[in-house]
Amino acid sequence: MYQRIMKKVFSIALVGVLILSFAACRSNPASSDSFEADSESDSDVTIGFQQWWEPELPEGVLAEIAQNFTDETGIKVELLSNPYADTKIQIAAGAATGTMADVIGLDGAWVYDFAKQEAIANLSKLMEADGYDHTQIVSEVEYQGSTYMIPVVNFANPMYVNLDLLDKAGVTEIPNTWTEFLDDCEKIITNTDAAAFAIPLSTEAPNGIQNQVMTWLWASGGSMLNDGLPNLEGNERLEEVVDLVKTMYDKNYLSNGAEAMQEADMTNEFINGRLAFMMDGISHLDTIRKGAPDMNLDVISVPVMDDYTGQRGMISSPWGCGISADSKHQTEAMQFIEYLLSPEVNAKLVAQANGFPGNVNAEPDYSANDELFVKMYEMSKDCRLVNEFLGAPVAEDLMRSFNKELVLYLDGDISSVGDMLTETQTKWEPEYE
Repeated sequence: MYQRIMKKVFSIALVGVLILSFAACRSNPASSDSFEADSESDSDVTIGFQQWWEPELPEGVLAEIAQNFTDETGIKVELLSNPYADTKIQIAAGAATGTMADVIGLDGAWVYDFAKQEAIANLSKLMEADGYDHTQIVSEVEYQGSTYMIPVVNFANPMYVNLDLLDKAGVTEIPNTWTEFLDDCEKIITNTDAAAFAIPLSTEAPNGIQNQVMTWLWASGGSMLNDGLPNLEGNERLEEVVDLVKTMYDKNYLSNGAEAMQEADMTNEFINGRLAFMMDGISHLDTIRKGAPDMNLDVISVPVMDDYTGQRGMISSPWGCGISADSKHQTEAMQFIEYLLSPEVNAKLVAQANGFPGNVNAEPDYSANDELFVKMYEMSKDCRLVNEFLGAPVAEDLMRSFNKELVLYLDGDISSVGDMLTETQTKWEPEYE
């Protein structure tokens, strides 16, 4: 996924410059309040769909859906497909220059930034304009009371387990609590050459804070917010989570190079048998199966604090859709999103993606899905799906500032977890004003 380090560095720098000059660069943007149909006939309209979904789906699935849409409507769809990290860079660059594709795949953590920049369209107005019944949608991500992203496929992230490594390490039972998990981590690094766990802490892509740190908090019923505002300072549950990470770091349970690691690196470590436990999206199950077909693999719920007896939380991370504010074909773009959300199409898409429906009326057939996905789906029914970063203001900046302070604490440059969380709180609070 990440072919050349220098390419990444250059791309990030370029996007930063583009975004800083966003207001000056955009010229004559199309109003997101304008929903008039283009004068072209549908057969002359081509909309671009920029996303990372196609590389993560079985070959041909998204292309077939797009072609079926064209057959029904005459509207052509150009799939602009790249891995997640590359897609994120390209969409950010498009936001800065007003050159986004008509339809864009969105991570909920990006919504606040793009909506505030007026780079993405108000979907509430688009749905209202064509009489779409939004009550059939499972969830919506909002900015200032209006919808700017619709989750089309919903995912819950399990903990993956390499049972071969656990067997080699002498671990006989799957961990259910933190104490059990840490005991297993010790056995793994003592009896194998593998790492026990991984936390990607690269500031380039700081979603390790969401997916591999806060997940521990949410699993045990904790929260980083109070009445929608940051609640880091004095948050005892969160302090315990950070110290759990510190323990794993100090005892060398984590994969080497955490501060430069991104999630794709972590997944590769797991696929190559160098990692025993991993928290990752269920959408990557097919990738793991293909990369390590002989691995004795399992999925489990995230272990919880020893004293926790409530309902477990499970992180959710949807594939969402939005529409460019500069698109000349917003009506057709909305029509395509509604097609992806139609019960029959949505059922097919989510079954192929190893995800859960975006439409409450979709009835996916999971009979052909991997048995571990079915297990995960059943586990999720007993869990509270949660992700407090979805729709949060400058969500990635929040993760990044937490990431930086966490690394300082892990390296001993901040003396206490309380100081670390207090400093992070001071950086978060202005973003919520």
